[in-house]
Amino acid sequence: MSPIPPPFPEFKIALLGFGNVGQALAELLLEKKRDLIAKPGIGFRVVGIGTGTHGWAVDPRGLPLQDVLDACRAGGDLERFSSSPIHDSAGFIKKCGADALVETTPVNYQTGEPALTYLRDALRGGMHAITANKGPVVHGYRELSSLAHRNRVHFYFESAVMDGAPVFSIARCGLPGAVVSGFSGILNSTTNLILSRMERGETQAEAIAYAQSIGIAESDPSGDLDGWDAAVKVAALATVLMDIPLTPDQVQRTGIRGLTPDLIQDAAEKGQRWKLVCSAERDSSSPLGISAAVQPLLVSPESQLYNITGTSALLEITSDVLGTLTLIEDDPSPRTTAYGLLADLLNAFRN
Repeated sequence: MSPIPPPFPEFKIALLGFGNVGQALAELLLEKKRDLIAKPGIGFRVVGIGTGTHGWAVDPRGLPLQDVLDACRAGGDLERFSSSPIHDSAGFIKKCGADALVETTPVNYQTGEPALTYLRDALRGGMHAITANKGPVVHGYRELSSLAHRNRVHFYFESAVMDGAPVFSIARCGLPGAVVSGFSGILNSTTNLILSRMERGETQAEAIAYAQSIGIAESDPSGDLDGWDAAVKVAALATVLMDIPLTPDQVQRTGIRGLTPDLIQDAAEKGQRWKLVCSAERDSSSPLGISAAVQPLLVSPESQLYNITGTSALLEITSDVLGTLTLIEDDPSPRTTAYGLLADLLNAFRN
């Protein structure tokens, strides 16, 4: 006898990458499961989870999500949860049978790979492709968007910049007909936290160690300190919001390594603060049609950037019809990044 189908659409989700953000998304799916069924009336099954550390698991009936979370946190592998053997990411994407792939693997600033291939394969397989990864947005936005359109699915990436703040949703849905002329802001939480703690008297090394201790900075923080993370975010925003393809190496980039405690304290005595500021604006004199930069700047209390401290972020978007639109995100966490992924999933399923 065939099982009675649920009275709501039920979608199958696969998670490729299961670090802090992937696990936060799993927790959010468990927490919100009843709410999502009640409104907007969407059910789900996580049918696949793939990790570089704990292995692979696929089960079309749905994985026991809480048990998988517990196993990962205990250092166990996932193979015991799998209904069939999986050996690599290509096999995982092919066999998972999901309606949507959520990709949260590490970023590659230079090429966007291998995440770009993962998302490409998912879209070709008829899956919605959701990512928190900036690399594929920078290096494959037009290709992946076109591929999604041809396969009648969606490519969404809300969490790629400013965690769960609806930056790209605003551009996609809230600014029809508008021309974005530029943007500026603070987009790298790690450097902002480091500079905030240096204002309290810590050395840069002490501030970095603290950021690492709370999971904000990587064991190798050079991507943040040298401005690469900020540059790839500038490139992603320019590519999507301004429709000007830009790569991180085309962004003028200066990190914060040269900011000493003496410079920080001297600025404080003058009532100013150092901030790593991201900016881009249309520039007809540039061969690229845009001027973009990441650089430490002194800001005064008159600037909105002055009060953005800790891990908070701010983005000002300037357009021809709305003037300047400002988004502020206070102290984001893996949970807020996970919410951006969840919002993308819901938008893809509802559409």
